[in-house]
Amino acid sequence: MKKTKHEIQEKLPKIYSKDLIEILFSHPYTKIDFLVDELGLTRQTASKYLKELENIGILENIGILENIQIKNRKFYINLELFARLKKGI
Repeated sequence: MKKTKHEIQEKLPKIYSKDLIEILFSHPYTKIDFLVDELGLTRQTASKYLKELENIGILENIGILENIQIKNRKFYINLELFARLKKGI
């Protein structure tokens, strides 16, 4: 979590917030709706945030991995959290 926090603070300071970090680590995946509901962002802004996080390697679009979308929704995996869950930490 600390690694992700520092990377976002360094590379994307304009979008960094404690609440964003908490959302990213509350589930091994995230989606636009989480940011819209929890941060009060527009869908467009939430989508932009997720794409920026994907561009710096924090998130990975599940659709890219498995070529799926559920009801036109994109899901993003938090790579650090997913790795920890796989290890059982």
